[in-house]
Amino acid sequence: MKTLDFKPKIVSAIKNYNRQTLMADVMAGLIVGIVALPLAIAFGIASGVSPEKGIITAIVAGLMISLFGGSKVQIGGPTGAFIVIVYGIIQQYGIQGLTIATLMAGVFLIMLGVLRLGTIIKYIPYPIVVGFTSGIAVTIFTTQVKDLLGMQMDTVPSDFIEKWGAYIYNIGNIDPWSALVGIASVVLIAVWPLLARLFHLSPLKALPGSLVAIVLMTVAVLLLKEYAGVTTVETIGDRFSINSTLPGAVVPELSWETIKGLVGPAVTIAVLGAIESLLSATVADGVIGDHHNSNTELIGQGIANLASPLFGGIPATGAIARTMTNINNGGRTPVAGIVHAFVLLLIFLFLMPLAQYIPMACLAGVLVVVSYGMSGWRSFLAMMRNPKSDVTVLLLTFFLTIIFDLTVAIEFGLICACLLFMRRMAESTDVHAVLDEIDLNEDADMERGNLEHLTIPEGVEVYEINGPYFFGAGNRFEDIMARYGSRPKVRIIRMRKVPFIDSTGLHNLENMCLMSQKEGITIVLSGVNEKVDAVLRRNNFEKLLGAENICNHIDLALARAREIAGA
Repeated sequence: MKTLDFKPKIVSAIKNYNRQTLMADVMAGLIVGIVALPLAIAFGIASGVSPEKGIITAIVAGLMISLFGGSKVQIGGPTGAFIVIVYGIIQQYGIQGLTIATLMAGVFLIMLGVLRLGTIIKYIPYPIVVGFTSGIAVTIFTTQVKDLLGMQMDTVPSDFIEKWGAYIYNIGNIDPWSALVGIASVVLIAVWPLLARLFHLSPLKALPGSLVAIVLMTVAVLLLKEYAGVTTVETIGDRFSINSTLPGAVVPELSWETIKGLVGPAVTIAVLGAIESLLSATVADGVIGDHHNSNTELIGQGIANLASPLFGGIPATGAIARTMTNINNGGRTPVAGIVHAFVLLLIFLFLMPLAQYIPMACLAGVLVVVSYGMSGWRSFLAMMRNPKSDVTVLLLTFFLTIIFDLTVAIEFGLICACLLFMRRMAESTDVHAVLDEIDLNEDADMERGNLEHLTIPEGVEVYEINGPYFFGAGNRFEDIMARYGSRPKVRIIRMRKVPFIDSTGLHNLENMCLMSQKEGITIVLSGVNEKVDAVLRRNNFEKLLGAENICNHIDLALARAREIAGA
Protein backbone atom coordinates (compact mmCIF):
# COMPACT_ATOMS: atom_id res chain seq x y z
CA MET A 1 0.00 0.00 0.00
CA LYS A 2 1.33 3.41 -0.96
CA THR A 3 2.09 5.86 1.83
CA LEU A 4 0.54 9.31 2.03
CA ASP A 5 2.24 11.67 -0.42
CA PHE A 6 2.33 14.71 1.89
CA LYS A 7 5.69 16.49 2.02
CA PRO A 8 5.31 20.25 2.56
CA LYS A 9 8.04 22.16 0.76
CA ILE A 10 8.76 24.33 3.78
CA VAL A 11 10.32 21.33 5.57
CA SER A 12 13.01 20.84 2.92
CA ALA A 13 13.34 24.58 2.15
CA ILE A 14 14.48 25.56 5.65
CA LYS A 15 17.10 22.83 6.02
CA ASN A 16 19.85 24.94 4.45
CA TYR A 17 18.27 28.30 5.21
CA ASN A 18 20.57 31.30 5.65
CA ARG A 19 20.43 35.02 6.31
CA GLN A 20 20.70 35.95 2.63
CA THR A 21 17.73 33.79 1.69
CA LEU A 22 15.76 35.18 4.63
CA MET A 23 16.33 38.77 3.53
CA ALA A 24 15.29 37.93 -0.04
CA ASP A 25 12.14 36.18 1.18
CA VAL A 26 11.22 39.04 3.53
CA MET A 27 11.59 41.64 0.77
CA ALA A 28 9.60 39.51 -1.70
CA GLY A 29 6.89 38.85 0.90
CA LEU A 30 6.61 42.56 1.69
CA ILE A 31 6.12 43.46 -1.98
CA VAL A 32 3.69 40.61 -2.64
CA GLY A 33 1.66 41.63 0.42
CA ILE A 34 1.32 45.15 -0.98
CA VAL A 35 0.41 43.75 -4.42
CA ALA A 36 -2.19 41.43 -2.89
CA LEU A 37 -3.96 44.16 -0.90
CA PRO A 38 -6.00 45.85 -3.65
CA LEU A 39 -6.72 42.54 -5.36
CA ALA A 40 -7.99 40.95 -2.14
CA ILE A 41 -10.35 43.88 -1.52
CA ALA A 42 -11.55 43.91 -5.13
CA PHE A 43 -12.08 40.14 -5.31
CA GLY A 44 -13.96 40.16 -2.01
CA ILE A 45 -16.37 42.89 -3.08
CA ALA A 46 -16.88 41.42 -6.57
CA SER A 47 -17.66 38.04 -4.99
CA GLY A 48 -20.50 39.57 -3.01
CA VAL A 49 -18.87 39.78 0.42
CA SER A 50 -17.47 42.69 2.40
CA PRO A 51 -13.94 43.93 1.60
CA GLU A 52 -12.33 42.68 4.79
CA LYS A 53 -13.31 39.09 3.95
CA GLY A 54 -11.11 39.22 0.89
CA ILE A 55 -8.13 40.25 3.02
CA ILE A 56 -8.93 37.63 5.68
CA THR A 57 -8.90 35.01 2.90
CA ALA A 58 -5.49 36.19 1.71
CA ILE A 59 -4.14 36.10 5.28
CA VAL A 60 -5.50 32.74 6.44
CA ALA A 61 -5.41 30.80 3.18
CA GLY A 62 -2.12 32.38 2.10
CA LEU A 63 -0.51 31.29 5.36
CA MET A 64 -1.86 27.72 5.14
CA ILE A 65 -0.81 27.29 1.50
CA SER A 66 2.74 28.41 2.30
CA LEU A 67 2.95 26.17 5.39
CA PHE A 68 1.44 23.00 3.91
CA GLY A 69 1.71 23.36 0.11
CA GLY A 70 3.92 21.45 -2.29
CA SER A 71 5.47 24.45 -4.07
CA LYS A 72 8.35 26.58 -2.82
CA VAL A 73 7.05 29.89 -4.16
CA GLN A 74 3.27 29.53 -4.44
CA ILE A 75 1.27 32.52 -3.16
CA GLY A 76 -2.33 31.72 -2.32
CA GLY A 77 -5.42 33.80 -1.78
CA PRO A 78 -8.69 34.83 -3.45
CA THR A 79 -8.56 34.91 -7.24
CA GLY A 80 -10.68 36.21 -10.07
CA ALA A 81 -11.58 32.70 -11.17
CA PHE A 82 -13.73 32.22 -8.05
CA ILE A 83 -15.71 35.45 -8.37
CA VAL A 84 -18.46 34.02 -10.56
CA ILE A 85 -19.02 30.81 -8.62
CA VAL A 86 -18.81 32.51 -5.19
CA TYR A 87 -21.26 35.23 -6.18
CA GLY A 88 -23.70 32.62 -7.49
CA ILE A 89 -23.52 30.53 -4.30
CA ILE A 90 -24.12 33.59 -2.11
CA GLN A 91 -27.15 34.62 -4.18
CA GLN A 92 -28.67 31.14 -3.90
CA TYR A 93 -27.52 29.84 -0.51
CA GLY A 94 -26.29 32.89 1.40
CA ILE A 95 -23.02 33.38 3.27
CA GLN A 96 -23.53 30.25 5.35
CA GLY A 97 -24.03 28.21 2.18
CA LEU A 98 -20.75 29.58 0.81
CA THR A 99 -18.98 28.63 4.05
CA ILE A 100 -20.27 25.06 3.86
CA ALA A 101 -19.46 24.74 0.13
CA THR A 102 -15.90 25.98 0.74
CA LEU A 103 -15.42 23.54 3.62
CA MET A 104 -16.67 20.70 1.40
CA ALA A 105 -14.31 21.84 -1.38
CA GLY A 106 -11.45 21.72 1.13
CA VAL A 107 -12.32 18.12 1.98
CA PHE A 108 -12.52 17.21 -1.73
CA LEU A 109 -9.10 18.78 -2.38
CA ILE A 110 -7.53 16.85 0.49
CA MET A 111 -9.11 13.64 -0.85
CA LEU A 112 -7.66 14.35 -4.32
CA GLY A 113 -4.21 14.71 -2.78
CA VAL A 114 -4.53 11.66 -0.51
CA LEU A 115 -5.67 9.53 -3.47
CA ARG A 116 -2.65 10.79 -5.48
CA LEU A 117 -4.80 12.36 -8.18
CA GLY A 118 -2.69 15.51 -8.44
CA THR A 119 -1.10 14.46 -11.71
CA ILE A 120 -4.45 13.49 -13.25
CA ILE A 121 -5.86 17.00 -12.76
CA LYS A 122 -3.20 18.23 -15.20
CA TYR A 123 -4.78 16.19 -17.98
CA ILE A 124 -8.02 18.17 -18.09
CA PRO A 125 -8.30 19.19 -21.78
CA TYR A 126 -6.70 22.54 -22.55
CA PRO A 127 -9.74 23.81 -24.54
CA ILE A 128 -11.85 23.47 -21.37
CA VAL A 129 -9.32 25.45 -19.32
CA VAL A 130 -9.11 28.22 -21.94
CA GLY A 131 -12.88 28.22 -22.46
CA PHE A 132 -13.93 28.65 -18.86
CA THR A 133 -11.06 31.03 -18.06
CA SER A 134 -12.06 33.31 -20.95
CA GLY A 135 -15.71 32.95 -19.97
CA ILE A 136 -14.93 33.97 -16.39
CA ALA A 137 -13.02 36.99 -17.68
CA VAL A 138 -16.01 38.14 -19.75
CA THR A 139 -18.34 37.58 -16.79
CA ILE A 140 -16.11 39.55 -14.41
CA PHE A 141 -15.96 42.45 -16.86
CA THR A 142 -19.76 42.35 -17.22
CA THR A 143 -20.30 42.53 -13.47
CA GLN A 144 -18.07 45.62 -13.19
CA VAL A 145 -19.69 47.81 -15.87
CA LYS A 146 -22.18 49.39 -13.43
CA ASP A 147 -19.52 50.47 -10.90
CA LEU A 148 -16.98 51.38 -13.58
CA LEU A 149 -19.36 53.91 -15.15
CA GLY A 150 -21.28 54.82 -12.00
CA MET A 151 -24.63 53.78 -13.48
CA GLN A 152 -27.65 54.69 -11.37
CA MET A 153 -29.58 51.40 -11.30
CA ASP A 154 -31.92 49.98 -8.67
CA THR A 155 -31.07 46.33 -9.38
CA VAL A 156 -28.70 44.54 -11.73
CA PRO A 157 -30.09 41.33 -13.27
CA SER A 158 -28.07 38.17 -12.61
CA ASP A 159 -28.54 36.79 -16.12
CA PHE A 160 -25.76 37.71 -18.57
CA ILE A 161 -28.00 38.75 -21.46
CA GLU A 162 -30.49 40.55 -19.22
CA LYS A 163 -27.60 42.35 -17.52
CA TRP A 164 -26.37 43.81 -20.80
CA GLY A 165 -29.93 44.72 -21.72
CA ALA A 166 -30.22 46.65 -18.45
CA TYR A 167 -26.90 48.40 -19.10
CA ILE A 168 -28.03 49.52 -22.54
CA TYR A 169 -31.37 50.69 -21.13
CA ASN A 170 -29.61 52.74 -18.41
CA ILE A 171 -26.89 54.15 -20.66
CA GLY A 172 -28.22 57.63 -19.97
CA ASN A 173 -27.81 57.22 -16.20
CA ILE A 174 -24.01 57.22 -16.20
CA ASP A 175 -22.32 59.40 -13.58
CA PRO A 176 -19.56 61.28 -15.47
CA TRP A 177 -17.31 61.68 -12.41
CA SER A 178 -17.47 57.97 -11.56
CA ALA A 179 -16.86 57.05 -15.19
CA LEU A 180 -13.85 59.38 -15.25
CA VAL A 181 -12.42 57.77 -12.10
CA GLY A 182 -13.02 54.25 -13.45
CA ILE A 183 -11.55 54.82 -16.90
CA ALA A 184 -8.61 56.81 -15.47
CA SER A 185 -7.89 53.88 -13.12
CA VAL A 186 -7.78 51.42 -16.03
CA VAL A 187 -5.47 53.68 -18.03
CA LEU A 188 -3.17 54.34 -15.05
CA ILE A 189 -2.83 50.63 -14.22
CA ALA A 190 -2.07 49.84 -17.86
CA VAL A 191 0.60 52.52 -18.33
CA TRP A 192 2.14 52.52 -14.85
CA PRO A 193 5.05 50.15 -15.68
CA LEU A 194 5.86 52.31 -18.71
CA LEU A 195 5.69 55.54 -16.67
CA ALA A 196 7.95 54.06 -13.97
CA ARG A 197 10.58 53.19 -16.56
CA LEU A 198 10.16 56.40 -18.55
CA PHE A 199 10.63 58.72 -15.56
CA HIS A 200 13.20 56.46 -13.84
CA LEU A 201 11.03 55.97 -10.76
CA SER A 202 13.22 53.16 -9.45
CA PRO A 203 11.85 53.09 -5.88
CA LEU A 204 8.29 52.92 -7.23
CA LYS A 205 8.82 50.24 -9.89
CA ALA A 206 7.97 47.49 -7.43
CA LEU A 207 4.60 49.06 -6.57
CA PRO A 208 1.71 47.51 -8.49
CA GLY A 209 -0.26 49.79 -10.79
CA SER A 210 -3.47 48.77 -9.03
CA LEU A 211 -2.20 50.10 -5.68
CA VAL A 212 -0.95 53.32 -7.29
CA ALA A 213 -4.33 53.81 -8.97
CA ILE A 214 -6.22 53.20 -5.71
CA VAL A 215 -4.09 55.69 -3.77
CA LEU A 216 -4.23 58.42 -6.43
CA MET A 217 -7.94 58.00 -7.22
CA THR A 218 -8.86 57.93 -3.53
CA VAL A 219 -6.99 61.18 -2.95
CA ALA A 220 -8.53 62.70 -6.08
CA VAL A 221 -12.07 61.80 -5.02
CA LEU A 222 -11.48 63.22 -1.53
CA LEU A 223 -10.22 66.49 -3.07
CA LEU A 224 -13.18 66.64 -5.46
CA LYS A 225 -15.56 66.15 -2.58
CA GLU A 226 -13.84 68.72 -0.37
CA TYR A 227 -13.16 71.51 -2.87
CA ALA A 228 -15.51 70.90 -5.82
CA GLY A 229 -18.56 69.55 -4.02
CA VAL A 230 -18.58 66.31 -6.07
CA THR A 231 -20.42 63.75 -3.96
CA THR A 232 -21.71 61.34 -6.63
CA VAL A 233 -18.67 59.06 -6.66
CA GLU A 234 -19.58 56.04 -4.51
CA THR A 235 -16.91 54.69 -2.15
CA ILE A 236 -16.51 51.44 -0.23
CA GLY A 237 -17.71 53.19 2.93
CA ASP A 238 -20.95 54.20 1.20
CA ARG A 239 -21.78 50.55 0.54
CA PHE A 240 -20.07 48.62 3.36
CA SER A 241 -19.23 49.08 7.00
CA ILE A 242 -15.54 48.38 7.52
CA ASN A 243 -14.53 46.03 10.33
CA SER A 244 -10.82 45.72 11.16
CA THR A 245 -11.25 43.23 14.02
CA LEU A 246 -10.04 39.68 13.46
CA PRO A 247 -13.03 37.32 13.71
CA GLY A 248 -12.98 34.16 15.76
CA ALA A 249 -13.36 30.75 14.19
CA VAL A 250 -17.02 29.77 13.75
CA VAL A 251 -18.17 26.32 12.62
CA PRO A 252 -21.43 26.57 10.61
CA GLU A 253 -24.44 24.40 11.29
CA LEU A 254 -24.42 21.45 8.90
CA SER A 255 -27.49 19.65 7.62
CA TRP A 256 -27.68 16.76 5.18
CA GLU A 257 -30.07 18.63 2.89
CA THR A 258 -27.74 21.62 2.63
CA ILE A 259 -24.73 19.39 1.99
CA LYS A 260 -26.55 17.53 -0.80
CA GLY A 261 -27.57 20.79 -2.44
CA LEU A 262 -24.02 22.16 -2.35
CA VAL A 263 -22.16 19.13 -3.74
CA GLY A 264 -22.14 20.58 -7.27
CA PRO A 265 -20.78 24.03 -6.33
CA ALA A 266 -18.27 22.45 -3.92
CA VAL A 267 -16.94 20.13 -6.64
CA THR A 268 -16.64 23.14 -8.98
CA ILE A 269 -14.66 25.08 -6.35
CA ALA A 270 -12.40 22.07 -5.75
CA VAL A 271 -11.76 21.37 -9.45
CA LEU A 272 -11.20 25.03 -10.24
CA GLY A 273 -8.89 25.45 -7.25
CA ALA A 274 -6.94 22.32 -8.18
CA ILE A 275 -6.50 23.37 -11.80
CA GLU A 276 -5.46 26.93 -11.02
CA SER A 277 -3.09 26.03 -8.18
CA LEU A 278 -1.33 23.27 -10.13
CA LEU A 279 -1.13 25.45 -13.22
CA SER A 280 0.44 28.23 -11.14
CA ALA A 281 2.89 25.79 -9.51
CA THR A 282 3.86 24.37 -12.92
CA VAL A 283 4.53 27.84 -14.33
CA ALA A 284 6.61 28.67 -11.25
CA ASP A 285 8.64 25.45 -11.64
CA GLY A 286 9.67 26.51 -15.12
CA VAL A 287 10.99 29.83 -13.82
CA ILE A 288 12.90 28.68 -10.72
CA GLY A 289 13.94 25.25 -12.02
CA ASP A 290 12.17 23.28 -9.30
CA HIS A 291 9.53 20.52 -9.22
CA HIS A 292 6.45 20.90 -7.04
CA ASN A 293 4.69 17.99 -5.37
CA SER A 294 1.19 18.10 -6.87
CA ASN A 295 -0.44 15.82 -4.28
CA THR A 296 1.01 17.80 -1.38
CA GLU A 297 -0.08 21.00 -3.10
CA LEU A 298 -3.68 19.76 -3.30
CA ILE A 299 -3.64 18.76 0.38
CA GLY A 300 -2.26 22.20 1.27
CA GLN A 301 -4.97 23.87 -0.82
CA GLY A 302 -7.55 21.71 0.94
CA ILE A 303 -6.28 22.74 4.38
CA ALA A 304 -6.40 26.39 3.29
CA ASN A 305 -10.01 26.04 2.16
CA LEU A 306 -10.92 24.40 5.44
CA ALA A 307 -9.35 27.21 7.46
CA SER A 308 -10.44 30.24 5.41
CA PRO A 309 -14.25 29.88 5.74
CA LEU A 310 -14.02 29.24 9.48
CA PHE A 311 -12.78 32.84 9.84
CA GLY A 312 -15.28 34.28 7.39
CA GLY A 313 -13.11 33.96 4.29
CA ILE A 314 -13.97 32.79 0.79
CA PRO A 315 -12.40 30.07 -1.43
CA ALA A 316 -8.72 30.44 -2.23
CA THR A 317 -6.16 28.92 -4.55
CA GLY A 318 -2.71 29.58 -5.95
CA ALA A 319 -2.54 32.93 -7.74
CA ILE A 320 -0.30 33.00 -10.82
CA ALA A 321 0.21 36.79 -10.87
CA ARG A 322 1.16 37.01 -7.19
CA THR A 323 3.34 33.90 -7.43
CA MET A 324 5.26 35.42 -10.34
CA THR A 325 5.59 38.70 -8.41
CA ASN A 326 7.09 36.69 -5.56
CA ILE A 327 9.60 35.00 -7.88
CA ASN A 328 10.55 38.21 -9.70
CA ASN A 329 11.33 39.91 -6.39
CA GLY A 330 13.58 37.17 -5.08
CA GLY A 331 11.25 34.85 -3.16
CA ARG A 332 12.55 31.26 -3.22
CA THR A 333 10.99 29.51 -0.20
CA PRO A 334 7.56 29.37 1.46
CA VAL A 335 8.83 31.89 4.01
CA ALA A 336 8.03 34.65 1.47
CA GLY A 337 4.40 33.53 1.41
CA ILE A 338 4.29 33.54 5.22
CA VAL A 339 5.72 37.09 5.28
CA HIS A 340 3.12 38.15 2.70
CA ALA A 341 0.35 36.89 5.01
CA PHE A 342 1.74 38.79 8.01
CA VAL A 343 2.12 42.00 5.97
CA LEU A 344 -1.57 41.77 5.06
CA LEU A 345 -2.41 41.08 8.70
CA LEU A 346 -0.65 44.27 9.84
CA ILE A 347 -2.39 46.30 7.11
CA PHE A 348 -5.72 44.77 8.13
CA LEU A 349 -5.26 45.63 11.82
CA PHE A 350 -3.95 49.17 11.46
CA LEU A 351 -4.91 50.59 8.05
CA MET A 352 -8.19 48.87 7.19
CA PRO A 353 -10.44 51.82 8.21
CA LEU A 354 -8.86 53.90 5.41
CA ALA A 355 -10.34 51.48 2.87
CA GLN A 356 -13.74 53.12 3.28
CA TYR A 357 -12.54 56.06 1.14
CA ILE A 358 -11.60 53.91 -1.90
CA PRO A 359 -13.91 54.67 -4.88
CA MET A 360 -15.95 51.73 -6.16
CA ALA A 361 -15.23 52.88 -9.72
CA CYS A 362 -11.50 52.49 -9.08
CA LEU A 363 -11.94 48.94 -7.77
CA ALA A 364 -14.03 48.18 -10.83
CA GLY A 365 -11.15 49.46 -12.95
CA VAL A 366 -8.77 47.10 -11.13
CA LEU A 367 -11.04 44.16 -11.94
CA VAL A 368 -11.44 45.22 -15.56
CA VAL A 369 -7.66 44.99 -15.93
CA VAL A 370 -7.70 41.62 -14.12
CA SER A 371 -10.40 40.33 -16.48
CA TYR A 372 -8.34 41.43 -19.49
CA GLY A 373 -5.34 39.53 -18.16
CA MET A 374 -7.50 36.45 -17.51
CA SER A 375 -9.16 36.51 -20.92
CA GLY A 376 -6.21 34.91 -22.70
CA TRP A 377 -7.65 36.17 -25.97
CA ARG A 378 -4.49 35.32 -27.89
CA SER A 379 -4.71 31.68 -26.79
CA PHE A 380 -8.44 31.72 -27.53
CA LEU A 381 -7.93 32.95 -31.09
CA ALA A 382 -5.04 30.55 -31.65
CA MET A 383 -7.22 27.61 -30.60
CA MET A 384 -9.84 28.55 -33.18
CA ARG A 385 -7.39 27.17 -35.79
CA ASN A 386 -7.31 23.76 -34.08
CA PRO A 387 -9.40 20.70 -35.06
CA LYS A 388 -13.16 21.17 -34.98
CA SER A 389 -13.54 18.94 -31.93
CA ASP A 390 -11.26 21.21 -29.86
CA VAL A 391 -13.04 24.32 -31.14
CA THR A 392 -16.40 22.76 -30.20
CA VAL A 393 -15.27 22.10 -26.63
CA LEU A 394 -13.73 25.58 -26.39
CA LEU A 395 -16.84 27.44 -27.57
CA LEU A 396 -19.24 25.22 -25.62
CA THR A 397 -17.37 25.80 -22.37
CA PHE A 398 -16.99 29.53 -23.07
CA PHE A 399 -20.65 30.24 -23.84
CA LEU A 400 -21.98 27.99 -21.07
CA THR A 401 -19.76 29.87 -18.60
CA ILE A 402 -21.05 33.31 -19.52
CA ILE A 403 -24.70 32.37 -20.20
CA PHE A 404 -25.28 29.87 -17.39
CA ASP A 405 -22.56 29.28 -14.79
CA LEU A 406 -19.20 27.68 -14.24
CA THR A 407 -20.61 24.45 -12.78
CA VAL A 408 -22.66 23.75 -15.89
CA ALA A 409 -19.76 24.78 -18.16
CA ILE A 410 -17.22 22.44 -16.56
CA GLU A 411 -19.66 19.51 -16.43
CA PHE A 412 -20.78 19.81 -20.05
CA GLY A 413 -17.26 20.68 -21.23
CA LEU A 414 -15.83 17.54 -19.63
CA ILE A 415 -18.65 15.37 -20.98
CA CYS A 416 -18.20 16.80 -24.47
CA ALA A 417 -14.42 16.39 -24.29
CA CYS A 418 -14.80 12.76 -23.16
CA LEU A 419 -17.23 11.97 -25.97
CA LEU A 420 -14.97 13.57 -28.57
CA PHE A 421 -11.98 11.71 -27.12
CA MET A 422 -13.90 8.44 -27.39
CA ARG A 423 -14.73 9.26 -30.99
CA ARG A 424 -11.09 10.02 -31.78
CA MET A 425 -9.94 6.81 -30.15
CA ALA A 426 -12.53 4.83 -32.07
CA GLU A 427 -11.36 6.44 -35.30
CA SER A 428 -7.75 5.60 -34.47
CA THR A 429 -8.51 1.88 -34.95
CA ASP A 430 -8.25 0.92 -38.60
CA VAL A 431 -10.15 -2.10 -39.94
CA HIS A 432 -9.59 -3.16 -43.53
CA ALA A 433 -9.91 -6.14 -45.81
CA VAL A 434 -6.78 -7.78 -47.29
CA LEU A 435 -7.45 -8.79 -50.92
CA ASP A 436 -5.75 -11.52 -53.01
CA GLU A 437 -2.37 -11.72 -51.23
CA ILE A 438 -0.57 -10.71 -48.04
CA ASP A 439 2.67 -8.69 -48.10
CA LEU A 440 5.06 -10.22 -45.57
CA ASN A 441 7.79 -7.59 -45.75
CA GLU A 442 6.60 -5.74 -42.67
CA ASP A 443 4.68 -8.50 -40.93
CA ALA A 444 5.59 -9.50 -37.41
CA ASP A 445 3.37 -12.60 -37.07
CA MET A 446 4.89 -14.80 -39.79
CA GLU A 447 7.33 -17.69 -39.80
CA ARG A 448 10.70 -17.13 -41.42
CA GLY A 449 11.05 -18.10 -45.05
CA ASN A 450 11.95 -16.86 -48.47
CA LEU A 451 8.42 -15.88 -49.45
CA GLU A 452 7.58 -12.19 -49.81
CA HIS A 453 3.84 -12.73 -50.40
CA LEU A 454 1.21 -15.20 -49.28
CA THR A 455 -1.75 -15.92 -51.54
CA ILE A 456 -5.17 -16.00 -49.94
CA PRO A 457 -6.92 -19.30 -50.80
CA GLU A 458 -10.32 -19.37 -52.47
CA GLY A 459 -13.20 -19.29 -50.02
CA VAL A 460 -11.12 -17.39 -47.44
CA GLU A 461 -11.40 -13.71 -46.45
CA VAL A 462 -8.73 -11.87 -44.43
CA TYR A 463 -9.44 -8.78 -42.34
CA GLU A 464 -6.91 -6.80 -40.35
CA ILE A 465 -7.43 -4.68 -37.24
CA ASN A 466 -4.82 -1.99 -36.62
CA GLY A 467 -5.26 -0.45 -33.16
CA PRO A 468 -7.11 -1.17 -29.91
CA TYR A 469 -10.24 -3.29 -30.28
CA PHE A 470 -12.82 -1.43 -28.23
CA PHE A 471 -15.99 0.64 -28.67
CA GLY A 472 -16.66 1.58 -32.26
CA ALA A 473 -14.24 -0.97 -33.77
CA GLY A 474 -16.89 -3.69 -33.88
CA ASN A 475 -19.31 -1.55 -35.86
CA ARG A 476 -16.58 -0.60 -38.33
CA PHE A 477 -15.75 -4.29 -38.70
CA GLU A 478 -19.34 -5.08 -39.65
CA ASP A 479 -19.38 -2.22 -42.18
CA ILE A 480 -16.17 -3.50 -43.85
CA MET A 481 -17.46 -7.08 -44.03
CA ALA A 482 -20.76 -5.91 -45.51
CA ARG A 483 -18.86 -3.94 -48.15
CA TYR A 484 -16.33 -6.62 -49.22
CA GLY A 485 -17.62 -9.87 -47.86
CA SER A 486 -19.67 -12.46 -49.73
CA ARG A 487 -20.22 -15.81 -48.01
CA PRO A 488 -16.74 -17.34 -47.49
CA LYS A 489 -15.98 -20.58 -45.73
CA VAL A 490 -13.37 -18.98 -43.46
CA ARG A 491 -12.74 -15.48 -42.14
CA ILE A 492 -9.26 -14.80 -40.82
CA ILE A 493 -9.03 -11.84 -38.45
CA ARG A 494 -5.45 -10.59 -38.10
CA MET A 495 -4.94 -9.06 -34.66
CA ARG A 496 -1.14 -8.63 -34.71
CA LYS A 497 -1.52 -4.85 -34.23
CA VAL A 498 -4.19 -5.02 -31.51
CA PRO A 499 -2.47 -4.03 -28.22
CA PHE A 500 -5.53 -4.64 -26.05
CA ILE A 501 -9.22 -5.43 -26.17
CA ASP A 502 -11.89 -4.14 -23.77
CA SER A 503 -15.27 -5.53 -22.71
CA THR A 504 -17.09 -3.73 -25.54
CA GLY A 505 -14.65 -5.17 -28.07
CA LEU A 506 -15.06 -8.64 -26.57
CA HIS A 507 -18.83 -8.33 -26.81
CA ASN A 508 -18.67 -7.21 -30.45
CA LEU A 509 -16.17 -9.94 -31.36
CA GLU A 510 -18.29 -12.60 -29.68
CA ASN A 511 -21.43 -11.45 -31.52
CA MET A 512 -19.59 -11.48 -34.84
CA CYS A 513 -18.30 -15.03 -34.19
CA LEU A 514 -21.77 -16.27 -33.27
CA MET A 515 -23.36 -14.64 -36.34
CA SER A 516 -20.65 -16.13 -38.58
CA GLN A 517 -21.21 -19.59 -37.11
CA LYS A 518 -24.93 -19.32 -37.86
CA GLU A 519 -24.00 -18.59 -41.48
CA GLY A 520 -21.63 -21.55 -41.59
CA ILE A 521 -18.49 -19.40 -41.56
CA THR A 522 -15.49 -20.35 -39.42
CA ILE A 523 -13.58 -17.57 -37.67
CA VAL A 524 -9.78 -17.93 -37.33
CA LEU A 525 -7.81 -15.41 -35.28
CA SER A 526 -4.22 -14.65 -36.29
CA GLY A 527 -1.31 -12.88 -34.60
CA VAL A 528 -2.96 -12.68 -31.18
CA ASN A 529 -0.44 -11.34 -28.63
CA GLU A 530 -0.09 -12.81 -25.17
CA LYS A 531 -2.04 -10.06 -23.43
CA VAL A 532 -5.03 -10.24 -25.78
CA ASP A 533 -4.85 -14.05 -25.86
CA ALA A 534 -5.10 -14.19 -22.07
CA VAL A 535 -8.21 -11.97 -22.15
CA LEU A 536 -9.80 -14.14 -24.86
CA ARG A 537 -9.14 -17.34 -22.96
CA ARG A 538 -10.55 -15.92 -19.72
CA ASN A 539 -13.73 -15.15 -21.66
CA ASN A 540 -14.01 -18.70 -23.13
CA PHE A 541 -13.12 -17.82 -26.73
CA GLU A 542 -11.06 -21.00 -26.86
CA LYS A 543 -14.28 -22.92 -26.34
CA LEU A 544 -16.27 -20.69 -28.70
CA LEU A 545 -13.83 -20.89 -31.64
CA GLY A 546 -11.69 -23.87 -30.80
CA ALA A 547 -8.10 -23.65 -29.60
CA GLU A 548 -6.82 -24.61 -33.06
CA ASN A 549 -8.53 -21.51 -34.53
CA ILE A 550 -6.57 -19.05 -32.37
CA CYS A 551 -3.16 -18.79 -34.06
CA ASN A 552 -0.10 -16.74 -33.20
CA HIS A 553 0.98 -16.04 -36.80
CA ILE A 554 -0.49 -15.81 -40.29
CA ASP A 555 1.15 -18.98 -41.69
CA LEU A 556 -0.67 -21.15 -39.16
CA ALA A 557 -3.91 -19.22 -39.74
CA LEU A 558 -3.73 -19.75 -43.54
CA ALA A 559 -2.86 -23.42 -43.12
CA ARG A 560 -5.82 -23.85 -40.84
CA ALA A 561 -8.05 -21.96 -43.31
CA ARG A 562 -6.92 -24.24 -46.20
CA GLU A 563 -7.68 -27.26 -44.08
CA ILE A 564 -11.21 -26.01 -43.29
CA ALA A 565 -11.87 -24.87 -46.90
CA GLY A 566 -10.58 -28.18 -48.31
CA ALA A 567 -12.76 -30.18 -45.96
